[in-house]
Amino acid sequence: MNIKNISQSFSHSITKIGLALAMTTGAFAQDTPTENDYYKIAKLPIPEGIVLEVGGLVTLPNGDLAASTRRGDVYIIENPNSSAPVFRKFASGLHEILGLAYKNGNLYCAQRGELTKLVDKNGDGKADRYETVYSWPISGHYHEYSFGPKIGSDGSFYVTGNVGFGNSDWWAGKSFVPWRGWTMKITEDGKMTPFAAGMRSPCGIGMIDGEFFYGDNQGDWMGSGFISQVEKGDFMGHPASLAWADRPDSPVKMRADMIYSKVDPRDNPKVKPEYVKNEPMTTIYEMGKTTYPNMGIKSPAVWLPHGVLGVSTSEIIQDETQGGFGPFAGQVFVGDEGMSKIARVFLEKVNGKFQGASFDFRSGFRSGVLRMAWGTDKAMFVGGTNRGWGSTGKEAFGLERLVFSGKMPFEMKAVRAMPDGFEIEFTLPVDKKTAENVNNYDVSSYTYKYHPVYGSPIVDRKDNAVRGAKASEDGLKVRIVVDNLREGYIHDIKPEGVLSANSRLNVLHGSAYYTLNSIPQGAKANITLVTPKTRAQRERIDAGAKVNTPDNQMKEAMPTAAGEKAKAKMTSSVISDAEAMKLLSKSTCLACHKVNERAVGPSYQEIAKRKYTVAQIEALIYEPKPSNWPEFATPMPPMAHLPKGDVKKIATWISSLSKK
Repeated sequence: MNIKNISQSFSHSITKIGLALAMTTGAFAQDTPTENDYYKIAKLPIPEGIVLEVGGLVTLPNGDLAASTRRGDVYIIENPNSSAPVFRKFASGLHEILGLAYKNGNLYCAQRGELTKLVDKNGDGKADRYETVYSWPISGHYHEYSFGPKIGSDGSFYVTGNVGFGNSDWWAGKSFVPWRGWTMKITEDGKMTPFAAGMRSPCGIGMIDGEFFYGDNQGDWMGSGFISQVEKGDFMGHPASLAWADRPDSPVKMRADMIYSKVDPRDNPKVKPEYVKNEPMTTIYEMGKTTYPNMGIKSPAVWLPHGVLGVSTSEIIQDETQGGFGPFAGQVFVGDEGMSKIARVFLEKVNGKFQGASFDFRSGFRSGVLRMAWGTDKAMFVGGTNRGWGSTGKEAFGLERLVFSGKMPFEMKAVRAMPDGFEIEFTLPVDKKTAENVNNYDVSSYTYKYHPVYGSPIVDRKDNAVRGAKASEDGLKVRIVVDNLREGYIHDIKPEGVLSANSRLNVLHGSAYYTLNSIPQGAKANITLVTPKTRAQRERIDAGAKVNTPDNQMKEAMPTAAGEKAKAKMTSSVISDAEAMKLLSKSTCLACHKVNERAVGPSYQEIAKRKYTVAQIEALIYEPKPSNWPEFATPMPPMAHLPKGDVKKIATWISSLSKK
């Protein structure tokens, strides 16, 4: 098959799969909804000559939209909800503006080295005064991006700063000058207070119900993306920033030697995954054991699994539309630059700790999603850029609107922790027969390593049996009893066989990733418990339709030797393109790789052209070599959690592309 026909072949295969599903669920393939049925992306026309690499977005009181760019300009966009918005340059000559805020008639932006107030004194629609509110040290390192500001409930500004990255020690971020890797809290009159440390690349910052939250990217010391509440004195995990923690004005009590005692921390990092909690932490030294009270590494409130919900966390924005943007009022949306998408987060507080579930929400933006803002019509503005960073969206920059169609999707609206499992709330009533069948759920739990290596594979993964399920009277909630809940772990909850009551649809986004920081107290569910089928048993049942074909029945009737030979031949053969796409999607590979075009990583066609053997491709999946692809900025994480059988199928299929 010619490589350019793979996507067409895949489409035909998916149509067949959809028709097969329709026969079992009562839904027709052509009626199967997509994200676009509920949330539509509309591109805003940008005048020729304007390079709108969006670094900041804010809606003004009159409904106009202000947008800052990485090239140092600020534009006011009049009538941004219309098909013919008007762009007016408000300010220029600034240094890589990666945030924008409005307060008391003025715009504020974070440049590389300062928080700047932009003032239009004569009212002509252009800034004629650029006031330095506060400046901070910079070393000139390319990775010292500064983000913000966000305005706190007391009127102060929050600004965050990247650590340096990518010098001779490519694996380790460095804080070359004070307050890199920190959050700074700055008053309007220019007083700065160091607020929290331990950040690596804190592009995503936002206010949620008056609380300051930040999001970080996978990287050294950061196993995956996440969002977390940040309080004064917190340490978020990256030790480079602790170079400045002993200063008199630092509220952070953690020190680097509490995390590792070697000169090169790659030798033997001392903090184990079970200590990555917001509680007293125990650190093991060569000389013995020491306990440090009231210190620790702040746990993420919610993890964003790498390659599934994103690879480079950006804007954090709370739904303030009171239902105007759909059924998720009060919840949180998190952008992702590398995968050009937006995730959704439901938060709750249990035993004083933030935790909750993350969900997929909307993909397909034209550039890397960096900033979001609400319009006066309750649509979401989405600003994008990808220069130097790379994204699955192919355009270098863009400004789009995400508009709710008014049609209700069948989604998991929220997932709440219970003493013996979870409560899943749906946007539409469920079919109770499918919802109360424990074999229609798949739950597993895992975590990430806390170590100096760039990113982390999934580690310590275990299946969690669902022992009981009970739907509420109105069908909007289902209580599930789950075995072996583990604090500090992500619980991947899949209601795979649950259908909606009326249209009998599957859940649009089929996974909830619940970060269980604390198991709540209270009464257990009054549900009859049963023993569910194992994952292997369910997979055999799912494969039954394929196995029970006349062709396979004939193979089963073969003499033993011939049958074994046929099975061996089938095992060694290359899987179909449709099967490959399904397996690559399940393994999150399609988040970063496409068949015949570059994305976050090289295309599969490019990989095949290098003539690796199947064994070499398998080894590179488990232990990637970023030095093999120096033109890609984001190193691939080790995929040690993938089953060997799946990896062999993927590697064999990739190798076969060189012959197509």
